Amino acid sequence: MFRAKAGEMTHPIYDVDVTKLGGEETTLEEHRGKVLLIVNTASKCGLTPQYEGLEALYREHREAGLVVLGFPCNQFAGQEPGTDEEIASFCSTRFDVSFPMYGKLSVNGSDTHPLYQHLKAEQTGLLGSAIKWNFTKFLVNRQGEVVERFGPKTTPATFAEKVAALL
Repeated sequence: MFRAKAGEMTHPIYDVDVTKLGGEETTLEEHRGKVLLIVNTASKCGLTPQYEGLEALYREHREAGLVVLGFPCNQFAGQEPGTDEEIASFCSTRFDVSFPMYGKLSVNGSDTHPLYQHLKAEQTGLLGSAIKWNFTKFLVNRQGEVVERFGPKTTPATFAEKVAALL
């Protein structure tokens, strides 16, 4: 759900309710003014090795203002069946992920999370607004505008220059 702040100009992406891995309820407000790369992730997918590229991109550009945000999703062939604890352990031990990871959510269907409703409305893809598969990526500028969408097979290295240009 989006929450507007009384008397303040805001962008809806920062006001959407999200849950961090571990259960803490929050919003994306802490990332206001940063360049965001929002990704629906999965631990048991052929594209899972993209965690490595996402982490490399984050480490290279985090000081300049990039934040990669991982949102696990189990909607594609059940490829993210784990609990929050299992997902956190997998990400840290297999790929040394240090970027923020959030709780599982739905990216398609009647229970699509409001964050993904917003992202898909702003940038459609090959299948219209639907998310095709795990590791679909949305690039958000410092003003909170969704500026580009990258398909699942598009690796972080292929769009690193676009990220750098926004920083």
